[in-house]
Amino acid sequence: MVTSEQVAQLAGVSRATVSRVLNGSSRISPEAKERVHAAIAALGYEPDVVAQSLVRHRSRMLVLGLWSEDGEGELNLSSLSKTSRYFYLDVLKSIENEAASQGYDLLLPSRPQGKTPENYIRSLQMRRVAGTIMVSLRLQPPDPRIHALLQGNIPTVFIDAAGHGSHATYVKADHIDSARQVTEHLLSLGHRRIVFLIGSLSDLPGMERLLGGQQALANAGIPFDPSLTRQGGWNVDEAYKTASMLLDERRDFTAIVAGSDVMAMGALRAIHEHGLRVPEDVSLTGFDDIELGHYTVPALTTSRQDHDMIGRGAVQRLIAIIEGKAENPPSPLIVPTQLVVRQSTGPAPSSL
Repeated sequence: MVTSEQVAQLAGVSRATVSRVLNGSSRISPEAKERVHAAIAALGYEPDVVAQSLVRHRSRMLVLGLWSEDGEGELNLSSLSKTSRYFYLDVLKSIENEAASQGYDLLLPSRPQGKTPENYIRSLQMRRVAGTIMVSLRLQPPDPRIHALLQGNIPTVFIDAAGHGSHATYVKADHIDSARQVTEHLLSLGHRRIVFLIGSLSDLPGMERLLGGQQALANAGIPFDPSLTRQGGWNVDEAYKTASMLLDERRDFTAIVAGSDVMAMGALRAIHEHGLRVPEDVSLTGFDDIELGHYTVPALTTSRQDHDMIGRGAVQRLIAIIEGKAENPPSPLIVPTQLVVRQSTGPAPSSL
């Protein structure tokens, strides 16, 4: 096994210098750092992460917490197969890659770690975690563990939930602007009766995406019709059922803005089963730009979220908080989106 003493000898420095380089000290010259890193690469040295953590009184372990939209607690890995989670699979991949590149490990608990706020925080402290990344949290009604994290000293970054405090911040896509772009695209095609098929108004993405659509209508001087807003849940089957009930009830609309790409897929099936064509009779849009959206017939017009920027940004902000390099309070990251126009949208039919 290669030792730090061997690295020091090859680099021509002391063991203390090797240790300072591994701990990220700013008191080492660039030349010494370069020699140490070259020696590490040449010898294949793997530092003892546990020993480093004990010396620094801080671990290199990040907890990745996944909460369901219904507030039932953390998810295990099997729950990631739900269609509502498809977008987050790419976000989690980006989180894992960035954590590894920064020398941190990820812990994904397979079961809820304590039902009370006290037990939850205690479980994190017992694991000596450096910080937590909490994905897809629901703030309505507020989970008491979220409040405990905000009040505690454990660095935390929330994804798609606006948690903010002295040791916490959040990362999210610009959902308002993404929905405004999608709605303005439909308005430019002559659509005036637009359905907003929302997953849930009790979480941040659903609420902000509806708000963005309302803003686009207001800017165009078109009154918002609450009867054209339906909440269908984020999964494909829930969206399919909601869209089917809508089409059974009325057909005085020319476009549907679905809350996600998988919801748009459910709506697409419902539209076809009711004898209508996309986009000739009903235009359809989604959000997220997941890979499956490229293969629907017709291909989905959508709003692309940058999952890589969201995942990497969450890890980078968390490490900045952990290492005392963040602003106080830490600033959030709002990631811009991009409208992607494909074949599922077209001019509004002249009959309506």
